[in-house]
Amino acid sequence: MMRLAIAVLWMLHWMPVPVLAVLGRVLGTLGYLLARERRRVGLINLRLCFPQLSPLARRQIILRHCQHLVQSILEYGVVWWASPTRLRRLVTLKNVHYLHEQAEHNTIVLYPHFVAFELCALRLNLDQRLVSVYSNQKNPVLNAQIYQGRNRFDNAKIVSRQEGLRSIIKAMRDHTPFLYLPDQDFGPRDSVFVKFFAEDAATITGLSRIAGLAKAKVVPAVARRVGFRYELEFFPAWENFPSDDLEADTRRMNAFIEQQVLEQPEQYFWLHKRFKTRPQGQPRFY
Repeated sequence: MMRLAIAVLWMLHWMPVPVLAVLGRVLGTLGYLLARERRRVGLINLRLCFPQLSPLARRQIILRHCQHLVQSILEYGVVWWASPTRLRRLVTLKNVHYLHEQAEHNTIVLYPHFVAFELCALRLNLDQRLVSVYSNQKNPVLNAQIYQGRNRFDNAKIVSRQEGLRSIIKAMRDHTPFLYLPDQDFGPRDSVFVKFFAEDAATITGLSRIAGLAKAKVVPAVARRVGFRYELEFFPAWENFPSDDLEADTRRMNAFIEQQVLEQPEQYFWLHKRFKTRPQGQPRFY
């Protein structure tokens, strides 16, 4: 079954992006209607983050998010097989000089979970060697395909979560930026509770800790779908980071992500149980 799905994605990668967008809207709407549990998770997340919005407005955001998410799945064929020429045509790198300015430093690219993150990261990898962390998939066929796809240009250092920080820091010291996605709930270990919008969220402190250990600069970047094209925007390296206040550093990260979510709320990963881990004594949301 997985081999068939991958074959379908290979066929779809020949399609123009507007066609994939239409398919994404149709299948995403169907997914919104059928995936009741995931829809519920997304609506709970939006209620916690945006209590001021009406239930109708929240449902509209989740519907549009499901359409974007399904389109991003259909685009995996583009990620895995599109030519470098097509990738460069599809994705614009905006303000990439902020990353290049740190070429002589160890660098962490703070990269939140927006729906276009995979395609934009691969476009960046055409020109820039990167190190990233990889979680093995349960399906061996899918696992092999994702791993191969992420390293298709032989310009990436992919580190298993089991390897720890040593391999990541070693790669950064070879002037390889670390593409870091720390904005999900990974449980209580190495996490602190800081606000994400209106609610306390268990947030890992890795950005501050790794930046301190590696003496690294943090350069945020955000992936966006803009019409039928894509944009990867970089922001200036953070000053005075990390500080001596781990909790304040972690809240600073969340505040940056909040600003970006407000610009494109339908493209953020709302179906993840972001508030699954709760402070002791507090009720669960899901």
